[in-house]
Amino acid sequence: MQPPRLVATDVDGTLLDPDERVSPRAVAVVERLVAAGVGFVLVTGRPPRWIPPVVAQLDVASLAVCANGSVLYDAGEDRVLWASTLAPDTLARVAAAATETLPGSRLAVERVDPGAPFVAEPGYRHAWVDGDGVAADRSALLGRPAVKLLIRDPRLSSDAMVAALTPVIGHEADLTFSHPRGLVEVSPPGVTKATGLAEVARRHGVPAADVVAFGDMPNDLEMLRWAGHGVAMGNAHPALLDAADEVTASNAEDGLALVLERWF
Repeated sequence: MQPPRLVATDVDGTLLDPDERVSPRAVAVVERLVAAGVGFVLVTGRPPRWIPPVVAQLDVASLAVCANGSVLYDAGEDRVLWASTLAPDTLARVAAAATETLPGSRLAVERVDPGAPFVAEPGYRHAWVDGDGVAADRSALLGRPAVKLLIRDPRLSSDAMVAALTPVIGHEADLTFSHPRGLVEVSPPGVTKATGLAEVARRHGVPAADVVAFGDMPNDLEMLRWAGHGVAMGNAHPALLDAADEVTASNAEDGLALVLERWF
């Protein structure tokens, strides 16, 4: 393909190496593409508050599609531009169905409220070492709109959880995951990384055909299918390896930079 006009990349397992750093080689090629006038956007399951440490390594201001497509965040201005949310009644129905289907699972919600952005019920075990947030009972958890509901059951694989939950709540919301061990991420219906990226592309005046997107987990699948050229990392989930237009090296081997250096 011709040089892309917009580059979109997942963060964890893709842009970041296993030590959660952006390699010097990746930093250099991102700086070159931005200098060439090409758009660059992070598209991630991370919430906005986890974006500044990534952007600080890149030395370029960037838009970020966060929470798997539910939030558009301007990292340069530290400002949420828009957010799509799950309403309390939808949260309640999804929570009840999830608890019935997976007894023993625990719930948390991600909000864009700076006062309490992450709220988890007692017994929720964070999937990440740097998990944050406050504890609350389920009524408080579900009583306000949220950009993402998280269903956690460390006894199961995330693949198994999605398979069990899709028949009972797949009509209410969008289900995906970015962590392989017992974590399902629930977004408003029809909201994915692809829909968030499509909005950024529209703002840039760039058609899908001129977009290159990189990812490694099932929450990246729709984005890679939407982009003109979808690239799976060598460390990617099998679903991405099957669907991508190209498979590059792993995130530990500068797979993203290897592809972008063709043009920049």
